[in-house]
Amino acid sequence: MSLKQQLAQGCQQLGISVSDAQLETLLKYQEMLLKWSRVYNLTAITAPQKMITHHLLDSLAVLPYLQGNRIVDVGCGAGLPGIILAIMLPEKQFVLLDSNSKKTRFVKQAAIELRLKNVTVEHSRVEQYQPEHPFDVVLSRAFASLFDMLSWCAHLRNKGGIFLAMKGVNPREEREQLPNSFRILDQHQLTVPGLDAERHVVLIDSPEGTQDPNEQI
Repeated sequence: MSLKQQLAQGCQQLGISVSDAQLETLLKYQEMLLKWSRVYNLTAITAPQKMITHHLLDSLAVLPYLQGNRIVDVGCGAGLPGIILAIMLPEKQFVLLDSNSKKTRFVKQAAIELRLKNVTVEHSRVEQYQPEHPFDVVLSRAFASLFDMLSWCAHLRNKGGIFLAMKGVNPREEREQLPNSFRILDQHQLTVPGLDAERHVVLIDSPEGTQDPNEQI
């Protein structure tokens, strides 16, 4: 099976509609990531078929849970899942945020070469980043504990927005440590085609509007 067939089949199993042009763009991103990783060590996973499952399909699994038009990927690393989601959702605006200059340089170049007009890359620590406008979704993938995510990112979310945390194993203990001002909207176990590992996505909001979790300690 070719990489394109593997990716197309995986998208079908996830229930995601993908065009041939999007498949080609996703694979071009994978090629760029592999090429840059030889020099910059952006990812420990370099086997092409494994990159499809662990990077592309793993990122795509969260697609159905996005909302609104403005999304920030906090701790975006090499662009996972932000670049992947921006390819699939050209009508939405993505800000990819990371404090690692090596990774943000790659993400900027990827956005240019893939012609992603809906991507802005910011090199900053999340606590210091002050966006002109807040976001509908504050997204993270293997970034930090739920408590730390809320502590560091509370100022990024607009009043009607959500926090969306991509996790591995079920984060039961992390959920129990959430401040009272935040609530779990939902949690879903994700099944990523070809990936034999637990994946979850947690949706969080604050019924009282934007809150600073540190005020609840």
